[in-house]
Amino acid sequence: MPRSVESADLKDLIRRRALAEGFDAVGFTTVDRIGPELAARLDEFMALQRHGEMRWLEDKAERRRHPNALWPEARGIIALGLNYGPERDPLDVLLEKDRAAISVYAQGRDYHLVVKKKLKSLAGWLHRHAGNEVKVFVDTAPLMEKPLSAAAGIGWQGKHTNLVSRDFGSWLFLGLILTTADLAPDDAEVDHCGSCSNCLDICPTKAFPAPYQLDARRCISYLTIEYDGVIDAEFAAAMGNRIYGCDDCLAVCPWNKFASATREMTLQSRPALDAPLLLDLAALDDAGFRDRFATTAVKRIGRDRFVRNVCIALGNSGDAAALPMLQQLSQDTAAVVRAQAAQALKRLTSPV
Repeated sequence: MPRSVESADLKDLIRRRALAEGFDAVGFTTVDRIGPELAARLDEFMALQRHGEMRWLEDKAERRRHPNALWPEARGIIALGLNYGPERDPLDVLLEKDRAAISVYAQGRDYHLVVKKKLKSLAGWLHRHAGNEVKVFVDTAPLMEKPLSAAAGIGWQGKHTNLVSRDFGSWLFLGLILTTADLAPDDAEVDHCGSCSNCLDICPTKAFPAPYQLDARRCISYLTIEYDGVIDAEFAAAMGNRIYGCDDCLAVCPWNKFASATREMTLQSRPALDAPLLLDLAALDDAGFRDRFATTAVKRIGRDRFVRNVCIALGNSGDAAALPMLQQLSQDTAAVVRAQAAQALKRLTSPV
């Protein structure tokens, strides 16, 4: 039978157990500390249409406004962070025009699998130990994990809207456990961005209308992952060789000076995903794509959208050796690939 545990003692036990599971940051807050400003920010984001074609945000907006909208019985929130810091500067690959820049988070095992496994283990232990009901969430659930994690004190939302940690910079995967347990909240983290605007200034597509605001429709991560159409020439030209996500705003954060490379082996970069040759990726058929990117986050966009992105990078490469491949892809069975290859051919043969 689970035993009764005082809140302070239980928090200490949870923290120690979470660290033993491999998490790097742990914080606590309660649902009654989540005010209406959270829902107001979501409403403004969607009213301005800055979510683009991410209809799932609209469809689940009501459930996203407050944790109790998702689970009325929830009382405590445990925020967990898992460091995925890279071994090298992810901006270095942007200079290698014949190679692909894949976002750091997608170069290892799919973080959803890694984080959820650890969350389930921790939550199962908590249920057995203290008897409280628990539910685990990664970022596919309708919870606003970044402001909730900030409220729990493991970081703050920087001007790039992502979570920043004093210990791990911009490199934390986030997971949440909602529980019926009464847990004393930690102090929310304060904003330490100061006058720095590095993340805003570096954005290739000017996706930040103002500090702490993102227009996803201009964001390379949105364009390469969430958007399934033909990418406008304006954005394509700015994408360079970024074919899956973009790390620019994360990589230039000064707080990364305190970051360290991840100690989670499954999140470390696979050689096949660390700056692969664009021409090799362009040749992938559906089976080859699924084989190469199995158990990674990249697989979710499918071969056609992925090769569309590779076409853009080839068009930006300035390398005439890419012409035969782009000509071949301009006859691809997928309409989006054909259209993007034609645009890339035009850019490669008539550079601005």
